[in-house]
Amino acid sequence: MNTAVIAGAVDLGLAGSSPVTKGLSAPLNIPYKVVWIHDVIGENEALVAKKGIGSVKALKGKKIATPFGSTSHYSLLAALESAGLKAGDVTLVDLQPQDALAAWQRGDIDAAYVWTPALTDLEKDGKVLVTSREIAEQGRPTADLGVVTTAFAAKHPKIVDAWLRAEDQAVKLAKSDPGKAATAIGAELNLSPAQAKKQLAQLVLLTAKEQQGSDYLGKPGAPGALARNLHDASVFLKSQKAIDAVPDQSVFDRALAVKELSRAAR
Repeated sequence: MNTAVIAGAVDLGLAGSSPVTKGLSAPLNIPYKVVWIHDVIGENEALVAKKGIGSVKALKGKKIATPFGSTSHYSLLAALESAGLKAGDVTLVDLQPQDALAAWQRGDIDAAYVWTPALTDLEKDGKVLVTSREIAEQGRPTADLGVVTTAFAAKHPKIVDAWLRAEDQAVKLAKSDPGKAATAIGAELNLSPAQAKKQLAQLVLLTAKEQQGSDYLGKPGAPGALARNLHDASVFLKSQKAIDAVPDQSVFDRALAVKELSRAAR
């Protein structure tokens, strides 16, 4: 998504909080803003281990797969830290979810931190040690974020407003009638309504009004805690040599599209 924005092919897009943090940091410095929180990641991302491994601490010396630089990678390191382990205490393998599943089935890895649908297959013969919802409750939330380029937002405010109202309407439907929402989502993604409803329940969905809260995007003049979370993610990315430097907190404060959100939340 970041590559597409840089190429001028995309004006609105969705990415995890780690890739968005990377986009806002050097050397990319992409001129875009976070305009919507599609979801706070919950049980749809988790750390799964082979049966017989009963805790995160028991992963010491084991081989764990996760996509490097992703929200799962960030949450995995947070989980290890909470268990008193360092990244060097385990062997980390950079694998996308489907590749991690294949490595799991071959017996090449002991655990994986990934997202659905690969996560669902891992859970069939593995044990969930911790979920991203639990990591969030420990103060390390991750999210899927909607971004809009600053140029597009300035040139087409009515389109951005219409898009935000549609997102808000979808969240309200998912909250008020999850069955109806799951049927629509399932048809789009070739999932049964039951499968879609289960995955939907694993996410924390927020209306526009809720996203104006201090824990999230916030309001004009009062950027929310999401900015601080993104700054924390930049510290993580710098430690992984994925960005050149940790930006100042003000970079992330300015990157929250609170003015656009406030129009949608009326």
